[in-house]
Amino acid sequence: MRQSSNGDPGGEQAKITPPKTWAAGVPAVAHAVQYSLAETSVRRTALNLIDINQTEGFDCPGCAWPDPAPGKRHTNEYCENGAKHANDDATTRRVTPEFFRRHPVSELARSSDRWLNQQGRLTQPMVKRPGSDHYEPISWHDALGLIADELRAMDSPDEAVFYTSGRAGNEPAFLLQLFARILGTNNLPDCSNMCHESSGAALYETLGTGKGNVSLLDIHHADLVLTLGQNPGSNHPRMLSALEETKRGGGQIVAVNPLPEAGLMRFKNPQKPRGVIGRGTNIADQFLQIRLGGDLALFQALNLLLLEAEDAAPGTVLDREFIDRHTSGFEEFAHHIRTTVSWPDVLAATGLARGQLEELRDRVLASERIIVCWAMGLTQHKHAVPTLRELVNFQLLRGNIGKPGAGVCPVRGHSNVQGDRTMGIWERMPQGFLDALGREFAFTPPAHHGLDTVGSIRAMLEGRAKVFLGLAGNFVRAAPDSELTERALRRCRLTAHISTKLNRSHAVCGDTALILPTLGRSERDCQNGEEQFITVEDSMSQVHASSGRLEPASDHLLSEVAIISRLARRTLDGQADVPWEEFEADYGTIRDRIARVVPGFENFNSRVRKPGGFTLPNPVNESVFPTPSGKALFTVNDFESLRAPRGHLLLQTLRSHDQWNTVPYTTNDRYRGIHGSRRVVLVHPADLRALGLQDGSQVDVVSVWQDGTERRVEDFRLVSYPTTAGCAAAYYPEANALVPLDSVAGTSNTPTYKGIVVRLEPRPDGRTPDAAAAQRP
Repeated sequence: MRQSSNGDPGGEQAKITPPKTWAAGVPAVAHAVQYSLAETSVRRTALNLIDINQTEGFDCPGCAWPDPAPGKRHTNEYCENGAKHANDDATTRRVTPEFFRRHPVSELARSSDRWLNQQGRLTQPMVKRPGSDHYEPISWHDALGLIADELRAMDSPDEAVFYTSGRAGNEPAFLLQLFARILGTNNLPDCSNMCHESSGAALYETLGTGKGNVSLLDIHHADLVLTLGQNPGSNHPRMLSALEETKRGGGQIVAVNPLPEAGLMRFKNPQKPRGVIGRGTNIADQFLQIRLGGDLALFQALNLLLLEAEDAAPGTVLDREFIDRHTSGFEEFAHHIRTTVSWPDVLAATGLARGQLEELRDRVLASERIIVCWAMGLTQHKHAVPTLRELVNFQLLRGNIGKPGAGVCPVRGHSNVQGDRTMGIWERMPQGFLDALGREFAFTPPAHHGLDTVGSIRAMLEGRAKVFLGLAGNFVRAAPDSELTERALRRCRLTAHISTKLNRSHAVCGDTALILPTLGRSERDCQNGEEQFITVEDSMSQVHASSGRLEPASDHLLSEVAIISRLARRTLDGQADVPWEEFEADYGTIRDRIARVVPGFENFNSRVRKPGGFTLPNPVNESVFPTPSGKALFTVNDFESLRAPRGHLLLQTLRSHDQWNTVPYTTNDRYRGIHGSRRVVLVHPADLRALGLQDGSQVDVVSVWQDGTERRVEDFRLVSYPTTAGCAAAYYPEANALVPLDSVAGTSNTPTYKGIVVRLEPRPDGRTPDAAAAQRP
């Protein structure tokens, strides 16, 4: 049996049960409580669950789904995974200097993500010095001094990389980008580069803003909601409550996904009697089990069907007033669709029958208000940006942009990933933002674009970037091309991570490596005796306060704001007019400056103190489109689809149910029926037969690329599963190694974690798990 040093058992330990046909209900409550109590005390669990997502509490770090308005929130305004995440962060387990004396870095590097996370909260700054295999304690003064010395010793500011995860709040994110730009670089990669960058690229081009334009009330009042490439039941379960309201209001849901997901079949809301003792709510009125990468073909076919319906009944299908007044490029778009869409190509790309697409068209024609929601199932393909542009074309045809109950809704994962971008965490911020930042702090920000995530890895690998600072997150495991990414980090002179818990990035070290422990969301943040709060922005542009009330895990912790402020003082030595000490002492002073730099944040301090905060304006909802033409843009998108050679499959990476970002809480995926292992690959039974493979056998998964290179992950168990024929699935981040650094989406540069061409090679012993078990003593 394959077993890592401190890892999880191999695939032969897996127990497989039939996939669930509904999500949540009493089992979700039981699992959340069980996990929480295993991590911390009854009292801390109760305090967290009372506070999470409440107006006077803290924002759940688990996802960016918005909260209902004040007065309409449930006492238990969280999901199973939100409760697990909050109490995982509030664990009473501690990682002390003694832990690092017992466990060398080389051992940590062989340990599983789950084992590392389970060790508990980091308690004080640690350093691994050149040549050493152990972290050892270091004072905050000396730790920040090491970083400052390295930054000042660089030949160019662009030798530094500042990475941010969406767990960081608005205030520390604003300070980090300010610090980086005063230093002289725009190297500000973030987790958006690896998830929704394609959404931003497509929406900026077509609508003039990179954000969605719907609210929770819009979801509730929509006639039709399309959900594509997402699994709400595991990744943002509170979305199911919103979809339940859509159904109760008479709206319909269409789910488009390669895998049947339990939450999109039936939802048993544990906060309502019908979800506890009743059958719950059937969510999807239609399920389109699409082939990987077939969404572009789907929207092009749907758009053709709408154009043909308009031809048959002129003036009844398209919103010609909206098109003529608020859009450009319609004639070119329509000509392209009419003359290039091929039904044989569409059906081959989607794996759907024409009748299924015509049924969807009929639902569209019967709906006045339509919302399209999507996640990484659309954004992480090579042709992701054209797909999303075609999605916008679909919404423009019937005027479903900028009116109540309609719009586009990219469903983001991290709690504040959208807010970080608003605060300036982007390697290509608009010049208007840079000009405002420079005026406010009396300096000239660098104008040249910086490095995104893929560019940063390449620069570190080539020795052009030598200092890496990560604000939250687990960069090594989130990035593609795992071996190459680790090699890149190890080439740095210094790596430093601002973190709450141990993860693999701490075991992939530069010559010098630092762990800088920080406060968690649920902990009190006191500066000079005054309690502070941070703010976050959710997927629907609502900005609100977040403050915890648990005592910090250690007396040695600093807040993210304090760490960045002190580092900036040590490094910049008075450059620019920035009151770093004031910022650390009073976060309200940061918000005053944000209000003068970032549009939409006027009177930030007073507005965010109101229960529920405020919603940022979106010009699209006023029929204002900040594009070069001043109108929404119809685009022409060439047909693209994914094809696998004979004997190969298309594979996507995905998250399990018991997982947050790169951290698996258990080795189970309850809704998909996987228990006891994450090294599994889900394959349609017909594909197993065609490939001559057996359910339960062990295989290596080998990705095949056009340049002839191959990448391999070893010892995965085959699971017969009702995914789309010709397609397969494996868990992220275990399968990230299959994606080369250079395989990215056009325009957005997002790694292509979806649509990976793979072959499955039987392991040399050729045994099934049952046969292997029979031969063990």
